[in-house]
Amino acid sequence: MTETEQLLDRVAAAARATRPWGWDSLPAPVDAGTLARAEVSLGFRLPPLLAALYTRVGDGGFGPEYGLLSLLEGKSSGGEPAVVEEYHAMRGSAWGWPEGVVPISHWGCAMYACVDCRTEEAQVLLFEPNGGDPSHAWFVDSPDLTTWLTAWLDGTGWYEEDNDDLDLPEWQDTHTRA
Repeated sequence: MTETEQLLDRVAAAARATRPWGWDSLPAPVDAGTLARAEVSLGFRLPPLLAALYTRVGDGGFGPEYGLLSLLEGKSSGGEPAVVEEYHAMRGSAWGWPEGVVPISHWGCAMYACVDCRTEEAQVLLFEPNGGDPSHAWFVDSPDLTTWLTAWLDGTGWYEEDNDDLDLPEWQDTHTRA
């Protein structure tokens, strides 16, 4: 079994044990057709691990805090729009949302965990606009999606109650992809 397969198994077990925001059960995974429609709408492919989360674990509702957003249709846990809908809305906003960066989880207070789909490792970014300056709203949360998921599973993410270290480096590619 590969490391990715082991990680997906761990995520699936944690996801099944989670009851996101009053849901009775985890949303079913999306089928290949739904994934393909999402990627066509976005105009790019999702990184393999992110695609596997949606096609093998569930259509959102698991992960840190409010959980992953649904991929294409319907509302996510907490009533949030789906990834594709939110990506298009944010791309058209005044924030200059970077091309190829999809929101995957809402932290509240307009903050999002995002995946840079233009990087091979699927770098995870934090969008934190509450300072009011769009040029300083992006931070590197994790070098890759694997590390981000592992931090959630191990309870070591910056968002954990006992971890008050939010000294994340600014993301330097913000201006090159607006």
